[in-house]
Amino acid sequence: MEERNGTIILDFILLGDQYLLKHSTLLFALLLIIYNLSLMGNSLILFIIKMDSRLHTPMYFFLSNLSLLEILYISTTVPIILAISLGHDKTISVQGCLVQIFFMHFLGCSESFLLAAMAYDRFVAICMPLHYGMLMKKSICFQLAASCWVSGFLEAFVLTVLTSKLTFCGPNKVANFFCDIPPLLKLACTDTHTTETMLNLAVIMVVFLPFSFIVMSYVLVITNILKIRSAKGRQKAFSTCAAHLTVVSLFYGTIIITYFSPASGSASNKNKLVSLVYTVLTPMLNPLIYSLRNNEVKEALKKVFGQKCVTLGTRTIA
Repeated sequence: MEERNGTIILDFILLGDQYLLKHSTLLFALLLIIYNLSLMGNSLILFIIKMDSRLHTPMYFFLSNLSLLEILYISTTVPIILAISLGHDKTISVQGCLVQIFFMHFLGCSESFLLAAMAYDRFVAICMPLHYGMLMKKSICFQLAASCWVSGFLEAFVLTVLTSKLTFCGPNKVANFFCDIPPLLKLACTDTHTTETMLNLAVIMVVFLPFSFIVMSYVLVITNILKIRSAKGRQKAFSTCAAHLTVVSLFYGTIIITYFSPASGSASNKNKLVSLVYTVLTPMLNPLIYSLRNNEVKEALKKVFGQKCVTLGTRTIA
């Protein structure tokens, strides 16, 4: 780090949101409940998919990857927000900030590509059902999932390295609950052109390209669904897509609002709330959405826990 006016920036202060922090006890309680529900819900999805052989299909393979991503993602941000809401030290080292940025971008980018892979799965299932077994065989599914994780890693690695090369000479106050690249760019006292260019390129590749692919896929999917003569068949086809479309809307909607809103003061306050939605609330809602909107998951829940209850009852009687 370079010096300016004798000051060396070794850490940042996470300011959070002053209005929310006025109700710190309530904020802590809500976040703790949401965090635990998210961990339990996504862990339950992973458990159910593993236990029920009927769910050993490409669609649920990708869903298990999504649940794992959500567990890791919410664990990257919420513990720090909980500490801030308790009034603990709001400082985070520059190295700690960079680590958080890496994992947020790694997991967020991986999820974006994974949602696109899930859209491709639905496209093949509905528009090319006769070729589904060949196009979505196990090896291809593993390759698609691995490419999502690797792409996220590479994007996060490049952006984190570029951010680490910036010099911060003060002030050191980050107007959010967690570290992210845009707020840090405002605090840098060296040229940020390269980092900004790469960040914009990453946004195009990670947000707009997967989102455009998902939109085009579902235009074709809905067109094919409307051609189904049976009302029951159309309803079943729509039901397999409804949960994924809801998750896509939540994920991309909150990201677009956060990263593409005007930089005014009121917009900045709004973005803090929206950023909490996609970092805290969305991971909790995803397993709930898939459980409520998917009959196969509900049946698997009944089957697995019904068997557990019978087993426990038998052991108790014995």
